[in-house]
Amino acid sequence: MIDFHTHTLFSDGVLNPSEMVRRARVKGYRAIALTDHVDGSTLDFVLPRIIKVSRELNHFQPTIVIPGVEITHAPPAQIPDLVEQARKLGARVVLVHGESPVEPVEPGTNRAAIEAGVDILAHPGFINLEEVRWAVRNGVRLEITARSGHSLTNGHVARLARQAGALLVIDTDAHAPGDLITRERAGQILVGAGLDEKQAEEVLANNENLLHTVFQAG
Repeated sequence: MIDFHTHTLFSDGVLNPSEMVRRARVKGYRAIALTDHVDGSTLDFVLPRIIKVSRELNHFQPTIVIPGVEITHAPPAQIPDLVEQARKLGARVVLVHGESPVEPVEPGTNRAAIEAGVDILAHPGFINLEEVRWAVRNGVRLEITARSGHSLTNGHVARLARQAGALLVIDTDAHAPGDLITRERAGQILVGAGLDEKQAEEVLANNENLLHTVFQAG
C-alpha cells in the first residue's frame, strides 16, 4: 500500500509519527505520507517537524515516509498562497481538504485547490464536471477515500473522473491505527466506488506513479 493522506499528533491524529509509520509497516505499507492539517497559523510550525521526523525515519526503517500537509478549511482565496508556502518549506506532497459532504467546507475550495495545482484534492465531495476537467488540465489528482463519511461521494468522484479522464488516487485519511488498510482492501474500496478490477488496478498504479514523481522532485 502507498498512502498519501494520514494524520498524526501534529494535528488531530492519535499517534506520534513514529508509531504511525511503524503501524503502517506492519500493515504492509511500502510508503506513507504524513499530511497533517494546517492553515496559515500552523503551516510553518507543523511542516518543518514533519520534514525532520520523515528524514529520521527514512534513515532508520524501510517504509518510505513522505513529508506533506493537508491545507484544511482555509479560505479559498488564501489557498494559492498556502500551497506556495508549503512547497517552499519543503512539502513533498500537498493536499487540500476538499468539499466533503460531511463538513462545512467553504464553497470554492475545490476550485481554488485545483487552480493552485495541488498534488491531491482530498475527498472532493460533489465536485462538478467543470472542476474535474480543470483538474485534468492542471494535473491534480482526485482522491478516493477509505475514510468513513468522506467516502459517501466516492462513487460520484469516480464516475466524473472516468468521464473526464482525471487521475484518481486512493488514500486512507488515517487518524488512528485502525484506519490503515491493506492493498487488497484498497482494491475493494475502489470496486465499491464503481470501478471494475482493471480500473481499480490503474488507480493503485497512479499511487505508485505519484511516488515516483515525489522521488524525482526530490
